[in-house]
Amino acid sequence: MSRSGSITRAWFLALLLGALPAVETSAEVRPFPADFHASQMPVAGGTQYVRVGGKGPAVVLLHGFGDTGDMWEPLAARLVKDHLVIVPDLRGMGLSSHPEDGYEKAAQARDLAGILDKLKVEKAQLVTHDIGNMVGYALATHYPGRVTAWVVMDAPLPGMGTWQAQLVNPKVWHFNFRGPDVERLVAGRERILLDRFYNDLGGDPARIDEQTRQHYAALYARPNAIHNAFGGQFEAFSRDAEENKATFAKKGKLDIPVLAIGGDKSYGASMKSEVEYVASNVEGAVIQNSGHWIMEEQPQQAIDLIVPFLARH
Repeated sequence: MSRSGSITRAWFLALLLGALPAVETSAEVRPFPADFHASQMPVAGGTQYVRVGGKGPAVVLLHGFGDTGDMWEPLAARLVKDHLVIVPDLRGMGLSSHPEDGYEKAAQARDLAGILDKLKVEKAQLVTHDIGNMVGYALATHYPGRVTAWVVMDAPLPGMGTWQAQLVNPKVWHFNFRGPDVERLVAGRERILLDRFYNDLGGDPARIDEQTRQHYAALYARPNAIHNAFGGQFEAFSRDAEENKATFAKKGKLDIPVLAIGGDKSYGASMKSEVEYVASNVEGAVIQNSGHWIMEEQPQQAIDLIVPFLARH
C-alpha cells in the first residue's frame, strides 16, 4: 500500500473510532486492599462488622440501605494511604449481627463511639450516605467533640429540613414497607426489590452493574437482613425525627465544616440547603450524571471532591 493510502486508511479508522460511543468500564464491588483487616466488634446486644486500615487522621465511612460498607472500597483504597480508615456495616446490615432492637440512630451513634474507644480514636472525620447520614448526624450531635468534619451524601435527616415533604414523596413508599407479610413476600426475591431501588433512584441504572447487584442481593438475602433494614432501620425513623428535633432545640446547629453532596439526578444542589438547616458551615457540590447511588455511579467524581475536603479540615 502506498504511503498516501496508509495515511488515508489510518485517518478513516480514527474517524470511525471517534464516532463510536465511549465505553466506560462498569464499577464492580471489589475486596478492600490488603492494608485492611476486618473483625466483629462487640456493641450493645450484638456485634458490628468493622473494616480498619491505615494510619493517620481517622475517618469513618457509613453506608445506607441497598449497600453495605463494601460500597466505600474505591474511596477507602485512596484514603488508606494517609488515614486510619474505619468502615462498619451498620447494625443489622451486611455482615453485622441482627439484634431485634437498638436501631434508633442515637443508639447506633453510641455503638460507634464505643467502637472508636476500642480503636483508641478520640476524633474522626465522617463520610456518610443515605441512612449513614442519619447515624452520622446523631454521632456529630451527641458526641460533638469527636467529629471534626463531615461529608454528607444524598439523603435528608429525619425530622429536619424538608423531611415532612419527603414522607409524601411516592418514591419513598418503602419507608413504611414492612411487617411479617411484607417479609414473606420479599423472601427469595431480594434482587427484585433491590433492582427497584437501583433503577428508580439511580441516574443511569446501567452504571450499577450485574456483579454489584448480585453482591448486594446475596447480602440482603441473609437471614433477618430485610427485617432489620425495614423493621429496624426504617421503622425507627419516626423516633429518630423526634430525637433530632429535641437535640436541635437544645444544641442548635453544628459548627464543624460540612460538605453536602448530591447527585444531579437526585438531590443535586438542594442537598446543601438541606444540610444548612442543621449546620452553619456548609459547602455544596453536585455530582454530574448521577442519581442517588453516587459511589456506584460516579465514584471518581466523589473521590475528587471528598479527598481534598478532608485534607483541608
